[in-house]
Amino acid sequence: MSPWACPFPEKNLDVRHLLASTQNLGFPFSRLQRRDFGGNARTAFSILPLDGLYLLWTNQDPMSWFKRAKDNIQTRTEDKNNTPDGLWAKCPNCKKALQTKMLRKNAYVCMHCEHHLKIGSAEYFDLIFDEGHFEELNAQLVSADPLHFEDTKKYPDRIQASMAKSGLNDAIRTAVGPVHGNHIMVCAMDFSFIGGSMGSVVGEKISRAIDYCLEHRTPLLIISKSGGARMMEGALSLMQMAKISAKLALLGQASIPFISLLTDPTTGGVTASFAMQGDLNIAEPEALIGFAGPRVIKETIGRDLPEGFQRSEFLLEHGFLDFIVSRKELKDRLHLAFGMLMNEDEGEPA
Repeated sequence: MSPWACPFPEKNLDVRHLLASTQNLGFPFSRLQRRDFGGNARTAFSILPLDGLYLLWTNQDPMSWFKRAKDNIQTRTEDKNNTPDGLWAKCPNCKKALQTKMLRKNAYVCMHCEHHLKIGSAEYFDLIFDEGHFEELNAQLVSADPLHFEDTKKYPDRIQASMAKSGLNDAIRTAVGPVHGNHIMVCAMDFSFIGGSMGSVVGEKISRAIDYCLEHRTPLLIISKSGGARMMEGALSLMQMAKISAKLALLGQASIPFISLLTDPTTGGVTASFAMQGDLNIAEPEALIGFAGPRVIKETIGRDLPEGFQRSEFLLEHGFLDFIVSRKELKDRLHLAFGMLMNEDEGEPA
């Protein structure tokens, strides 16, 4: 059989030529029928005019113009226009996409569901201090390894890995700066550094911050975000609870106000010590606050826990907190609260 038993003279006929030719002959496209002859055989098309059957052959797939003519098209790396990292975030509560720039303007609170995303000390300093102006204190302090602790890796190696990953020297930063023109001391914990665990450096930094407050009569704010005491330092980490509590007692005797802000999560020895010793204990919405975790408590008492157990709203209802503050209102509420406490301490009417 001749490969081109058809009324068309083209030897390199493809499907586009076929359709054009049938249209020129007045044959509707709907009358075009495809017949495949398996394997690698060519594809036959039959056109059914009123006066007979014409058979046409083609080696080209009839849908090839909807596909790439060339596989594995490559674009040079320098010619690619990739979306830069960090432009978008996703709310862990409502799962909606959030533009990072707008999220920052909204104090890292979801615009759709008001969920407070977890942030670190750098973001809190930017939110609280006027125009982000502050002086960091004792930034050079790093943890030692007095117990020569080793689990899956040596403690010094874990410290170095956390420093490289987080860009921090330990789980807390202390800084002093203006809030609506009045200077306060802020100690902000970072959960990204070994879970915000409290070790010797955390205790020493807070103690030195309190010494600064005593010397300059500066109000103190501690922002807690921690999994508790650092097990790699053993009893030395637990001693920080008593050390900080004793320093806070001196602050109270000097009538210098201390506000404790509890964020998600605040647990363990941090909750059992300075996080609950403020003149005002405040918290962000829906923050997890407790000593032991809810799973441990449930297994210990053998009962189901109430809905919302260990969340800041539950603690407010049961008298453990003074109030809950949205992060968007945090700076103004701190300014108001410190102003009232300082006036009362100085004998002026609130």
